[in-house]
Amino acid sequence: MLSRTADHLFWMSRYIERAENTARMLDVNYQTSLLPQSAAVAQVGWEGLLTISELMPAFRAKYGDNAITPRNVLDFMVRDENNPSSIVACLRAARENARAVRGALTTELWEMQNQTWLELTRQLHGKTFERDPGQFFEWVKFRSHLSRGVAIGTMLQDEAFHFYRMGTFLERSDNTARLLDVKFHAIHSDFFGAASELDQEYDFYHWSAILRSVSGFEVYRKVYRDVITPERVAELMILRADMPRSLAASLNEVVNNLAVVANDHSNETLRRAGKLKAELQYGRIDEILATGLHAFLTQFLDRVNELGWRISQDFLVPAG
Repeated sequence: MLSRTADHLFWMSRYIERAENTARMLDVNYQTSLLPQSAAVAQVGWEGLLTISELMPAFRAKYGDNAITPRNVLDFMVRDENNPSSIVACLRAARENARAVRGALTTELWEMQNQTWLELTRQLHGKTFERDPGQFFEWVKFRSHLSRGVAIGTMLQDEAFHFYRMGTFLERSDNTARLLDVKFHAIHSDFFGAASELDQEYDFYHWSAILRSVSGFEVYRKVYRDVITPERVAELMILRADMPRSLAASLNEVVNNLAVVANDHSNETLRRAGKLKAELQYGRIDEILATGLHAFLTQFLDRVNELGWRISQDFLVPAG
């Protein structure tokens, strides 16, 4: 297939997934900000969100150094069209990529994507977001779920489908790692598993909010049937391949789809993806925590970004 077609499909799915994950990160921060806590702890949460998302410089350029308030951060990450990671920017980019390859999409998938954009505009103009941010974030997640379901249910499972899926799970692995880093970063610790030293404000409600942000609260209860601990939250979201939004599950999907579309130039990319998958498949949470969770997640993000660059070089950048 044409590399530009693959490129549009790859990035369409990445932008849809990025919008959903931005909504998930904002939602967990918004929900935890409603819990009883000191102003300093709440502030750390919003700062961490901008820092881990690599948006702090752009935010400060617009709002100044002392303007990190919930309202400003929410506006910046939801409706600011000049912020390429905002929900508005992501869903607009997803629609533009979809329109560029309209012929490669099923009618159902195109109409769903177009409808999402039109409804988003109505929601923001109708003040739905201001009235209930939580409800708006649920809507964004639902539209992303709908997009994946329509794609799986209607698309021919050819190369176009596999590039669509590859983009989805590469983006998901990146964003799950960032979400984990946001919340563990907020406890002022690289986190080596010393749960007894954690800030006492980060109790059951905070860790359960993190799990709910990846639709993992009920999964956690089924798997562990015990009290929620930071170590087990990290294990579930990193190493459990049967947890749909975990790093391990995402890398499995990336490798499987990459293997289907492999060409003569992609052997090294497939090898690196397979190596990262194997490290997650055979990893242990105590070994990860021994080196520090932040250090592990930072390295993971670097390797996932490199994979994205290599996929672009191997498949998506037109020759010459």
